[in-house]
Amino acid sequence: MNYIINGYKPEKLFNFFEEICAIPHGSGNEKGIADYIESFAKERGLLCLRDELDNVFIRKNATNGYENAPAVMLQGHTDMVCEQNEGTGHDFEKDPLDLYIENGWLKARGTTLGGDDGVAVAIMLAILDDNTLSHPTLECLFTTGEETGLYGATGFDYSVVTAKSLINLDSEEEGVATVSCAGGIALDFTLKCERVPLPTFARPISIEMTGLMGGHSGAEIHLQRGNANILMGKMLSALYDVHPFTIVTVSGGSRGNAIPRESKAVIFTDEPEAATEFLTNFVPTMKEWLPKEDKKFRVKIAKSKGEYNSMLTFADTVKYLTLVSIMPEGVIARMKNIPEMVETSNNLGVVRDLGNDGIFLDYHGRSSTESKMDVLEITSKQIAKALDLELDINGRYSGWPMKDESALADLYIRTAPEVFGEEITPKIAAIHAGLECGIICSAVKDLDAISIGPVLKDIHAPGEALELSSFSRLYTLVIKMLAKMK
Repeated sequence: MNYIINGYKPEKLFNFFEEICAIPHGSGNEKGIADYIESFAKERGLLCLRDELDNVFIRKNATNGYENAPAVMLQGHTDMVCEQNEGTGHDFEKDPLDLYIENGWLKARGTTLGGDDGVAVAIMLAILDDNTLSHPTLECLFTTGEETGLYGATGFDYSVVTAKSLINLDSEEEGVATVSCAGGIALDFTLKCERVPLPTFARPISIEMTGLMGGHSGAEIHLQRGNANILMGKMLSALYDVHPFTIVTVSGGSRGNAIPRESKAVIFTDEPEAATEFLTNFVPTMKEWLPKEDKKFRVKIAKSKGEYNSMLTFADTVKYLTLVSIMPEGVIARMKNIPEMVETSNNLGVVRDLGNDGIFLDYHGRSSTESKMDVLEITSKQIAKALDLELDINGRYSGWPMKDESALADLYIRTAPEVFGEEITPKIAAIHAGLECGIICSAVKDLDAISIGPVLKDIHAPGEALELSSFSRLYTLVIKMLAKMK
């Protein structure tokens, strides 16, 4: 194979990364890379286990002087997000990535790079390949399906794990060790509503909200940006209090884990002029609630141009407005030890009109504390029962609560300056998004864990870039930490 990355050490690290990029490994298509990793282990005589999900587990014995040290797990996922620019014509099922270097950054032409989490795969392979390093017993876990629901980590049999420490290699900010993350849960409500004929004389009102910033419901929820579905609910609830109406249709958002930027509703009232005036006057009130990032927020109120022949009853309209009003949403609780960090949140990501099948609402809850997730689940069940709604609870995965004391985090803080010098001050952080650490730490008792990574930009999008020098530093940091874990 002709390698394009030169001048960075260790050379094998970068060679492994390029070899990974030559193997298609999008989510759901991890068999090829699992074959590659399994072959790697067999060639080196390493214990290797592979399950039906194509998770691969490799164990390497401790080096001299480390035989009595507790085992350490290194972990990352093998799947990547497959996105490309229009007109690129890349086939993620069979084509290798077309790599190039630009000013010290590695990219793939027109596509995602898969640095998330090819970085982890390459580091684990490079460490396993090098017999000159000093380390305790290593247990390297390569998981699948992280990008589409963490199903590999969820389905792995952890009875083979003996490690007491976990270094997850799935972060994107150099100098930061993550020590806590949120778990997640999907709370899907369906309002099975009765539809009645729309009066022939009706002049429905159309309400369209646009221009909100939106964002990821984990990474940006703390910014308290406007949620279009929630704002629509608040606006309609305020209107109903003075001018009762029925919902003709309502919709907004496309993904449960994204803060929706747009929402649309059509309503019927026998006082359209008064209702339109009220709605228009309510818009400035909503703008007062929004951060400056949402300065482009707009509401268009007009006579509906659509063709509609049915509407919800008053009773079902009230059920919908009540659910959106009383269901906990946005930032629910913050961490006791780090008030600036969100502990628990809930996001109404999708509202979808199902026609005669009702109205569907997809909430995505998050918490780093399992008991708080339980409370959110119980609350949802109580609301569903009180309003006679269908509730589907699915996709729950564990959070990763912050430990009061972490020997691994302390080791990171002590070791990082040896690699970063004075350029970067190492720090500890918690995130409100999900990591596989939550699943692994809930399955392996008393596991001490951190998550670290190199500098990665624009992950999950064409143009994703990996800073090569930071990749080298991350490898050096990991091996230095392992050498100190006697």
